[in-house]
Amino acid sequence: MALKKRAVLAMSAVAVIAAATSIGSSGALAQTAATPKQGGTLRIYHRDNPPSASVHEESTVSTNLPFMAIYNNLVIYDQTKPVNSAETIVPDLADSWAWDATNTKLTFKLHPGVKWHDGQPFTAKDVKCTWDKIAGKDKDSFRKNPRQIWYQNVKDIEVNGELEATFVLTRPQPALLAMLASGYSPVYPCHISTRDMRTKPVGTGPFKFVEFKQNESVLLKKNPDYFKVGKPYVDAIEMRIIANRSTRLLAFQAGEFDMTFSQDITIPLLKDMKSQAPKAICDITPQYVHRNLMVNRESAPFNDPKLRRALALAIDRKTFIDILTEGKGDIGGTMLPLPEGQWGMPPEELAKMAGYSNFEANLAEAQKIMGELGYSADKPLKVKVSTRNIAIYRDPGVILIDQLKKIFVDAELEVVDTTIWHAKAARKDYTLGMNLTGMSVDDPDAVLYENYACKSERNYTQYCNADVDKMIDAQSQELDKEKRKKLVWAIEQKLNDDLARPVIYHPRDATCWHPHVKGFVQHQNSIYNNWRLEDVWLDK
Repeated sequence: MALKKRAVLAMSAVAVIAAATSIGSSGALAQTAATPKQGGTLRIYHRDNPPSASVHEESTVSTNLPFMAIYNNLVIYDQTKPVNSAETIVPDLADSWAWDATNTKLTFKLHPGVKWHDGQPFTAKDVKCTWDKIAGKDKDSFRKNPRQIWYQNVKDIEVNGELEATFVLTRPQPALLAMLASGYSPVYPCHISTRDMRTKPVGTGPFKFVEFKQNESVLLKKNPDYFKVGKPYVDAIEMRIIANRSTRLLAFQAGEFDMTFSQDITIPLLKDMKSQAPKAICDITPQYVHRNLMVNRESAPFNDPKLRRALALAIDRKTFIDILTEGKGDIGGTMLPLPEGQWGMPPEELAKMAGYSNFEANLAEAQKIMGELGYSADKPLKVKVSTRNIAIYRDPGVILIDQLKKIFVDAELEVVDTTIWHAKAARKDYTLGMNLTGMSVDDPDAVLYENYACKSERNYTQYCNADVDKMIDAQSQELDKEKRKKLVWAIEQKLNDDLARPVIYHPRDATCWHPHVKGFVQHQNSIYNNWRLEDVWLDK
């Protein structure tokens, strides 16, 4: 493949307008003609306590949003474009990249003169060091390694001088560049321990780490030596952690914050926003964080596939969407549904999925199964439904519990603090779980390997099917996108049949900001990749 060399694109405020369903759109229109101003502090409220500052070790936007601005990737999704795709991947630490003739070597030429925040030079050795840690080849390994599976096809990182690094693959994998562009794929410094990166991270990015107070705040300040001249525009980013959504929403409306947390505003809450902050710009997009049912397949009685089937058939997806999104959510499989999703199933394929149509018949079958297993209204199955202690987890958890009553399951909600939720899920310390699964990259490799491959750390239910692993490998190597789509849809059908992790619905929610915030674009098909914030400026 020919050398792909792309200049870093200038800020395009028009993209904000094209992407947004806005309240007070006149504030967005003002961005088109203005010249970015330097200075000021960008204030964003945070919804909960980040488990750590180490992006590579975490699996939540609670870490990406406050800390992505500290780092750089080799490549990144254009922060000024609303859709993440192969066409919107632009340079970051790498000035250019090229595949060899076999499509098994991807070489990056790195930007010269880049320094870490502590003054040490950035080199190709840092690239090798980072992906050696991900591969488990470095003595200073990660405590958690949720996306190791993304890079299992990387055989080695070759270093050719200080400014060139080559990813050597065991087989072709066209999705590699897409995963490297994710907000989850920063380059780490070799000279800083993984332990220190959790609490005192050092990057090359537009902002330097200043302070992280557990359950209180995160503070970043401008990097005056940033290699992208003239950026960032604001002097600092300040985030205050407010656990109660009503409290933080009132604080935003009162002007205490410039922006809300990513997609923290549900469709029902937008009515209050329109009333209290009519000039606020609110961009409604899919989260690509679907709600799903986790079942501990090894814990009796859920080791019985009949019982698991009954649970899946009892899910009334439309009710979730009607209550929580006022009908604005989407029904789909694990890939983001159409029209925003590049790999979503068309209606005729979705209709083939068991449990996705004729809910009354599904419920009757589920009740019959439960009766055959000895359960009834007088003799219910008593369980706990574990979920993370934030509203976007708790709210669907309450609806799930209500729906399970119809098949004689008496469930109690168990709320779990953010700092331990993902670790609890990973060690299968639950019976049933109302889970949210976020997708950083709208590509099947990132989604399917991470969540359903046998050896993935993020495969919380430990679903393992050797035939499905082979299917995932087959689509990963397919260069023809249309052929690859059909392979992906076949995998979706198999995952649904196996009840691997039943997908309930895909929500649509809003991120809001006041009109004086310029240059911010909410991505439509991921909430994890647009928090570099180097293009954001304040017009006040």
